[in-house]
Formats: sequence, structure tokens, C-alpha cells
Amino acid sequence: MNLENSRIPAPSERPEDIARDIAAVRQLQSVPLLLEVLCETTGMGFSAVARVTDKSWTLCAVKDLINFGLEPGGQLELETTLCIEAKRARSAIVIEHASQDPRYHNHHTPRFYKIESYVSVPIVLSDGQYFGNLCAIDPHPAKVMDPKVIGMFQRFATIIGMQLDSELKHEQSEIALQDARVANELREQFIAILGHDLRNPLQAVTMTSALMEARAADAPMKELATRISTNARRMSRLIDDILDFARGKLGGGIGVSIDDAAQVNTALIDVVRELQDGHPSRTINVDIEVTSPVRCDVGRIQQLTSNLIANALAHGDPDRPVDVRAHTGATEFVLSVANEGEPIPEVLQAKIFEPFWRRATGPHRQGLGLGLSICSQIVRAHNGSLTVTSTQGQGTTFTARLPLRALS
Repeated sequence: MNLENSRIPAPSERPEDIARDIAAVRQLQSVPLLLEVLCETTGMGFSAVARVTDKSWTLCAVKDLINFGLEPGGQLELETTLCIEAKRARSAIVIEHASQDPRYHNHHTPRFYKIESYVSVPIVLSDGQYFGNLCAIDPHPAKVMDPKVIGMFQRFATIIGMQLDSELKHEQSEIALQDARVANELREQFIAILGHDLRNPLQAVTMTSALMEARAADAPMKELATRISTNARRMSRLIDDILDFARGKLGGGIGVSIDDAAQVNTALIDVVRELQDGHPSRTINVDIEVTSPVRCDVGRIQQLTSNLIANALAHGDPDRPVDVRAHTGATEFVLSVANEGEPIPEVLQAKIFEPFWRRATGPHRQGLGLGLSICSQIVRAHNGSLTVTSTQGQGTTFTARLPLRALS
């Protein structure tokens, strides 16, 4: 949050907002001293800081030597005050002797409150928002038309405005920090629910279906158990995707455990074999030759590869092969997965790594649309890049490039 550019909420009539502004003025240690100086300098018996909106006048701080009888939090009828006129004009109102003043001798405010001398100066915050007025009154005339006296009121109002600005922005930052703590707690609870409360009962379903599958005597029951196991595994993958998304987007990036990985070849071949077993009718061509150690999280690289191949199987031409290639060069590890079929329109290629994005024209719409987004996060966590090319003649190819030694 950039406090320099933040805007303080406009004054409202909600009791909690009025109480907040009164408290903000109360926090300013200079205010009692400034009000006392005004009374001593002018000889006026009442000086105050008032919160003034288009609908209300509320006392925030006061020096009262004339027993006017108003305490902080007290309010006056807005139209009975001259502060509202100062607000509308955005300029000071100064009266030395109201009953003899050509403009104010018949004005309702001095007559209603039985005052002769009056000063009201706007208090404006740094963003131009009108907070209220620094004002003073007395039942007797006072010499306040002196430019030095008026200048003192205006400088004091400026000081109060600057300090209020800082105090209210500090209050905003405290609220923002509190909101962030609440959001963090909700995020942790969300991840805990995914990681524990959903996974545990799913694990029980998986174990039960495996037991049923092993002990089933007749073919229909065995088929039912197999179907339950398949869907349980799919649910588990969905939970993994949502968990990775939550950690990546809400927790500041997907987690990786970087280590030297000499067996990347074997790890990738295991992934291809698992997907080939799940799609026996499809052809997956493999060209994997990783000859140098890759400093990476092997589990995440397997997840990256699995997601890219699954995407190719889902959206590629089922009668054409999926090509998986991986190799190491002098400085980088390169993994590519290609498929033939309907290309991704160029206007959509920039969106495919966004979470929950799925091709509207694709015949396969299973899943949450998180696979490619998670791939992007995995590659980013390795300081790498993930790109896509897709044309009618060449098909679609996703290419991940990871530096061999960039992470220490």
C-alpha cells in the first residue's frame, strides 16, 4: 500500500467515522497548546477544532473559558454556524464586533449564540479534502482583524491539517495491516482445508476402492471399484492443482525444493510411462537425453511434464502422436511437448497461462483450467521461461527453458 498516494475516505455521518475523526484529533498533542495560544493571544474565551461536513458540525477539541458548555463529540445544528459558510467559500470568516458589523449585525449566528467576536478558518487535508474548521468565539468584541492574527489562525489550521493527514493515513495503514492479517489467516485456513480436511476422506475412498478392486469376485463389481479409484485419483489431482494455485497466488509463489538432480532422465520417462498407460490408444514419441545435472525440483519438473503432456493429449488430434523432447545444452535444460490438431488462435495464446482459463472451442473441458497456470508458476520458480507456438501447419508446442546453474 502506497501511503503517499492513498486518499483518506471522505467524511461521512456514520457514528464510527465521526468517532474515528474525533480520536484522530485527540491524538494530536499540539492541538491543546494551539487552542490555548489562540485564546491567550486574542483574548477570546472559546477556541475549538470542529469536524464540518455538508450535514453536520461536530466538536473534536476545545478550550472553553466562557462555559459555552460543549464537549468533544457534541454537535451543533449545521445551519446555525458560520463554519458551514466558511466551508462553502473555502475561506476564513473574521468578525470583531458582530452587532456593529455591516454584514453580520443581523446574521442569525451571532444573535443565536450571543457572540460578538468570531473567527473560523478552514482545515484542509493534503489531498484537498475539507476536514473542518479552526474557530474561536467570545461574547465580547476582540481585535482579530489584524493580518498577523488571521495569519496565525491560518498557520495553525495548516499545522493541524498536516498532522491530521498523517494520523488518518496511519490509521488507514493499521486497518490495512489488520485486513492483511485476516486475509493471511483465511488463506492458511483455506490451504489447511485443502491439504487435510479434503485429502483425508479422499484417501479413505481411495483405499476402500483399492480393497474392493482387489477382492471383487465378479466383473461388474470390479469395474465399479476401478471407476471409483479412477475418479478418486482425478479428484486428488484437482486438489493438488487447487492447493498449488492457492500457495502460488495467495502465498507469494509456488513452493520448490531445489537440488542437484542427476536422474532427470528417469524421472521424465516415468511420467511418460504413467500417461501412456492411462492412454493406451495414443502414441507418445519420446526423445529425452538429459546429459548434464539440472539444478531443480525433480518432483515439480515431473508435474510440469505431466501437465504439458496431459494438455497435449486432451487437445491434440487423437490420431496423431504427442512428441516429448528434453535435453540439456551448455547453460539450460529444455523441455518441449508438441501435438498436432486445431491450433490455439493467436489472440488467445496470451491467456492460456492464466488460472481457470480453458479453450472454449476444445472438446475436452475436464478440470479447472489450472494446469498450464501451474506449469507457468513452476517454471517461474526455477527462474525459467515457458512459451507456446501454435499454427495450422506446425501444430502446438509448449517449450520450457530452465537455467542449469541459475539457482543456488
